[in-house]
Amino acid sequence: MSKFILRRLLLMVPTMLGVSFIIFGLLYLTPGDAAVAKLGQQAPPEAIEAYREKLGLNDPFIVQYGRYMKGALHGDLGKSYLSGADVGDTLKEYFPATVKLTVFSLAVAVIFGILFGVLSAVYKYSWIDKISMFFGMIGLSMPIFWSGMLFILLFSVKLGWLPSSGLRSFKHLILPGFALGFQSMAVIMRQTRSSMLEVLSRDYIRTARSKGLRERYILFVHALKNAMIPVLTSAGLLTGSLIGGSVLTETIFSIPGIGRHMVQSISAMDYPMILGAVLLISLSYCVLNLIVDILYGFLDPRVRSQYQ
Repeated sequence: MSKFILRRLLLMVPTMLGVSFIIFGLLYLTPGDAAVAKLGQQAPPEAIEAYREKLGLNDPFIVQYGRYMKGALHGDLGKSYLSGADVGDTLKEYFPATVKLTVFSLAVAVIFGILFGVLSAVYKYSWIDKISMFFGMIGLSMPIFWSGMLFILLFSVKLGWLPSSGLRSFKHLILPGFALGFQSMAVIMRQTRSSMLEVLSRDYIRTARSKGLRERYILFVHALKNAMIPVLTSAGLLTGSLIGGSVLTETIFSIPGIGRHMVQSISAMDYPMILGAVLLISLSYCVLNLIVDILYGFLDPRVRSQYQ
């Protein structure tokens, strides 16, 4: 297992280099001028040119990229074009809010998705199954920004139960967390139902029932553990969509996280802040996928034997 973890950690290096190169290249080719965005359209051409020279924007692409990566490898992600603040310090300030939102929405998706998926499989074709599948279809077809606005309208404006903006307490996390995790919950629920139905038809489940084992023990010890392998795969892949969806969710609910700050940086053409945010999000996604791969080994002995 240790060799596998080390190998995956080493693979993160070319992955992050590839991400940085692609994002840097896209920003380099993006129309617009960061100097004009900073100084304004009415600034004298001499001032704009001097500012571009100061930022090194007149240098060739490979020179700019090499300079940026040299600093990034030493922990220096540069200075914000907009505020002049250190990018690393700014991301440290906004990152905790994004982590709270993503972890809570993932917990909502996994807990409720598995719960309703198991119930749908156990009570197949019952009213529980039909209601679960109905809400699953709604979750799959509803975009994050739409569900977020509906949740605000219903639970904040109409009912007044929950706050609709900020992140000052746990109550502020409930609406955006459910809005972000609703679609992923539907995916996990349908995957859990399908996987549980397949496992419950296996011979070893019939053998366990013939031995007189309690149905609850069979479901949660024998069936659910084996059904979790494809569900875990889905959860790992959905984590990336949750991190990406946090950009919209933080903007809708005015949460001071990396996603909302990145949207503001894109509007201001603040390239160092955009690069730093994308690299941090990409690194988080790589780490989460590594955790999912490690969990495979604990759920399935066949996978664990491949690591040895």
